[in-house]
Amino acid sequence: MKERVTLTIEKEILERVDQTINHRDVKNRSHAVELLLTKAFGENKPSKAIILAGGKGTRMKPMTNFLPKPMLRIQDKPTLEHNIDLLKRHGIKDIIISVGYKGEKIKEYFGDGSQLGVNITYVEEKTPLGTGGPLNLVKGKINETFILMNGDELKDIDLEDMFMFHRKNKGLATIALTTVEDPSNYGVAVMNGHKIMTFIEKPSKKQASSKLINAGLYILEPEVLKMVPEGFSMIENDIFPRLATNEKLLGYVFSGQWFDTGTPERFEKAEREWQGLK
Repeated sequence: MKERVTLTIEKEILERVDQTINHRDVKNRSHAVELLLTKAFGENKPSKAIILAGGKGTRMKPMTNFLPKPMLRIQDKPTLEHNIDLLKRHGIKDIIISVGYKGEKIKEYFGDGSQLGVNITYVEEKTPLGTGGPLNLVKGKINETFILMNGDELKDIDLEDMFMFHRKNKGLATIALTTVEDPSNYGVAVMNGHKIMTFIEKPSKKQASSKLINAGLYILEPEVLKMVPEGFSMIENDIFPRLATNEKLLGYVFSGQWFDTGTPERFEKAEREWQGLK
């Protein structure tokens, strides 16, 4: 619950506070002060993240004949490294990467992460485990709120603001949602306020109830780990619908960049238009 307060602040400091307002991620002066105080107390973000990097990338052959898809380069940097940069920018340096297909290429490139200023450990998918199954490999290593994200997309999300949204609205899972012009290739979120009721898979452009789609980054509570079935599973199909039924699935809409690199055409678009992290 929020309370109204009156503060007396030096003019120069207030001017610096106002400089952080962009009316997108930082809405107004009150929001800016709240974000700055939360950051000062170190309670503005999860401390751990899991990156899914085990897929085969069959739609990107022949490039993925020799490299796992997250190691394909966008503007001379592996897509996976762009995602690590996002985490690092927000002070999240304890990273677990789930590797599978040609995972040794990822390990050789990143090692323990020290050259990037982060701490990287790995879990290995002996067989493909989907987007949910790898969570079974981290049980016992995660006992707090954490980030789960795909390693083969480009995204620029204010993770601190997303975490505050997650915590304020008391969900068990929060999905980052982005807006696309044509949602017919994705799952479209059906919302009730901040809560996600369901996803409609690949609706026609006319039938889509919104243009909000899953951006492949989630903030999850450790209780979610108990819901993961053994073996191969998809978090989108096996876990999120159960959370939505119990009104514990939230949608965080962000306006930063997002690029899907799943097909040669989308990959080329990302290569042309990605502007780096802001």
